[in-house]
Parts: sequence; C-alpha cells; structure tokens
Amino acid sequence: MSYEGTSVFPANFGLQGGEPNASVLAPRVRGLLRQLLARYGVILGFLLLWQVSSTRGWVNPAVFPPLDLILSALWNGLVSGALLDDIAISFQRSGIAFVAAVGIGIPLGLFMGQIRAVEQALDPILQLFRQTSALALYPVFILLLGLGETSKVFVIFWATLFPILLATIGGVKEVDNKLIEMARTYGARPLTIFRRVILPASVPAIFVGLRLSATTALLLLIAAEMIGANKGIGFQVMNAQYNFQIPLMFAAILLLAFLGLAANALLVLLQRKLCRWSQPSV
Repeated sequence: MSYEGTSVFPANFGLQGGEPNASVLAPRVRGLLRQLLARYGVILGFLLLWQVSSTRGWVNPAVFPPLDLILSALWNGLVSGALLDDIAISFQRSGIAFVAAVGIGIPLGLFMGQIRAVEQALDPILQLFRQTSALALYPVFILLLGLGETSKVFVIFWATLFPILLATIGGVKEVDNKLIEMARTYGARPLTIFRRVILPASVPAIFVGLRLSATTALLLLIAAEMIGANKGIGFQVMNAQYNFQIPLMFAAILLLAFLGLAANALLVLLQRKLCRWSQPSV
C-alpha cells in the first residue's frame, strides 16, 4: 500500500503545508478581538476620547493634557529616577502598614469568628472604630505620634485593619457546620478541625478582605503623604499641582493606578494558587 501524496492530517484539521489554515485562524482571531473589546473597549474608548478632546481643544489642555504628554512625563520621571525614590518610600509606608494589618487582623478574626462570646464583646467597639473615618482621626494620630513616619504608617494601618478583620470573621462564621460535624464524627480534634476545615474554608473570604485592604492602603497613602511629607507619590501629586506641572501630576496619579492594579493582580494570582479547590471548573 502506498501513502505517497497523502496527508497524515484529516482534511478538516485546518493544516496545509504544515501551516495553520487561514479559515481556521480567522474566527479565533475575531473571537479574541471580541473578548478584548468586550472587556477593555470602554476604557480604550475613554482614553481615546481624552486624547482627541485634549488635542482638538474640546477641553482645556492646561487642565487635561493629552495622554502622550502624561506618558512622557511618567517615562521621564522613571528614567531619571525622580519617581523611583517616591515609589520606594510609598511602598515602605503602605507595606509596613499592610503587613501589620494582616498580622493582627487575620489571627484576631480567626479567634473572634470561632468564639461567639468574644465577638459579641468586641463587636460594638469594632463597629464604632470602623465607622470612624481614618482621615478624621489623622489629626489625633499626629498629636499622639508626631508628624513623622509613625503617624503616616499608623493611619494606613488603622484603615486597612478592619476590612481584613471583618472579612476573616465573616469567612469563619460562614463555614458549613455540616463539615465541622462530619470531622468531629470521624474523631478529628479541635486543632485538626481548625487546620483542615475552618481555615481552608475561610481563605477565599480572607482574600476578599486582603484585596479591599490593599486598595484602602493606597488611598490612605495619598492622603497621608499630602500632609507633612517631602517624599512619596502622594507628595508628588500635591507638589506637581502646586507648581502647575499638570502632566507630572496626572503621571503620578496614573502610576498609583498601575500600582493598585498590580497589587490586586498579585493577590488574585496568589488566591488562585492557594484556593485551587474553590475555582469553578471549566
């Protein structure tokens, strides 16, 4: 039997001469473009409208400069190193506060979520502190801790603590009691139940609190650096506004947005790695 002149691929496989068939690739490309437009079409349209409106004079370019000028100011600030020091200082302040909030909020939330008497005793004061704006308490922190780094870190810590704490408490309380009862039926001890049932079931809710706290940390960072600071991204926003360096001001704001997106993406990736069992099956 001779196989000369025949192909090892089926006729509908979409390959000719070892290359993908254009009739197969075209629908895939169109589908990918539709997905990108569905997800990012609005933001791309907004950015395009901003650029056109500023260059055509539909809006005041002194107040809303074109995006190319903003990106140029951002690039120059990063290349020259002027913004790199500010990024490092801002990361240090928000990082210390965020780590402290995680180190206190998660253990305390796990403890309060399991012991109802402790939660009932502490919940009223926690709700009172949570409803009090951290910015409203910032002058109090300055009086107590001074105008240095300590007050800035503490106000960020104060604002980021409560989302983590409350999310952890909620995650523990939402654990299915049937799972706990089943573990007890099989002779599991309390510590084993905590490690194997309660803690894994609470992790998704904890990550929700972490993502909220990361966003809150960046928001409070700007407010903290606008008062009594001479370094940081928030300081650059205010300093550029005072000196009417509007492209640099928007560049610092854009940099903050990128940092927030990066922090959220990192937490989402970490959640997917640690909570594979909770991901929906495709």
